[in-house]
Amino acid sequence: MLKYLLRRVFYALPIALAVGLVCFMLAHIAPGDPVNAIVSPDAPQEVVQEIRKQYGLDEPLTTQFGLWLSRVAQGDLGTSLATGRPVAEDLFKAFVNTLRLSVVAAFLGFLAGTLLGTACAVWRGSWLDKALSAFAAGGVSVPHYWLGMLLVVLFSVKLMWLPSMGAGAGGSQNWAWDWAHLRFMMLPALTLAIIPMGIITRTVRGVVVDVMAQEFTTTLRGKGLSRRRIAVHIAKNAAPAVAAIMALQLGYLMGGSILVETVFSWPGTGLLLNRAIFQRDIPVLQGTILILALVFVALNLLVDLLQTTLDPRIRRA
Repeated sequence: MLKYLLRRVFYALPIALAVGLVCFMLAHIAPGDPVNAIVSPDAPQEVVQEIRKQYGLDEPLTTQFGLWLSRVAQGDLGTSLATGRPVAEDLFKAFVNTLRLSVVAAFLGFLAGTLLGTACAVWRGSWLDKALSAFAAGGVSVPHYWLGMLLVVLFSVKLMWLPSMGAGAGGSQNWAWDWAHLRFMMLPALTLAIIPMGIITRTVRGVVVDVMAQEFTTTLRGKGLSRRRIAVHIAKNAAPAVAAIMALQLGYLMGGSILVETVFSWPGTGLLLNRAIFQRDIPVLQGTILILALVFVALNLLVDLLQTTLDPRIRRA
């Protein structure tokens, strides 16, 4: 197991390096000069050149990438062009908020998806299966931002049950897992949970139906095992594929929440990234994209290890 782990980590290192290169280049090939975001249009050319030199923007791209990569390796993501604060400081606060939101959304989506997918598999071909499958397909297809605005109109404007934006009294600095703060999370979490719920429902249905059709399930029934024990065997065989999809969906939730966090003004990495795009804040763009991409790479590595733990046949292959 240790040898397999080291090999997978070794394979992940060049991927992480490539991700860093892509993050660096994406911010630089975008049109416009980032210095224009922090100086007035009538600023003297000497001031503009001094700022470019201060942030290292006057160096060749290869030199800039080498300096940036060395700083990143030391945990320094640079300084924001818009606020003048360290990127790592703002990014850490935003990442914690996104992690909170993603974990709650993942719990809701994964729980609902597992239950609905299992129900579809058990009663496959029935009206319940068709109705739940249609609901799951609709959940996968609905745009996040549209659903978010619809929930705001319904629960915040019409019914006035839940707040429409923010992270609660005092913002995210005074966050607590109580109803006073959780009520601010419910609408964005529900919005984010819809798509993974639909994907997990369809995945669980397909995997469970496939496992139930295998010969060992028929053999277990022939031996007279109870339904509970047969269900345990089915779950153990379906777990690797379902766990892989769940882990990847968690990565998508953390990296794809920019529109939802913007709609609900949730102070996470999505809102931070949205502001950085409009402010042309290259250090924040690079740092945020890099961290989210590395989290996705780490989740892929975790999926590999989890699958080999659940199904040793993968490791032997």
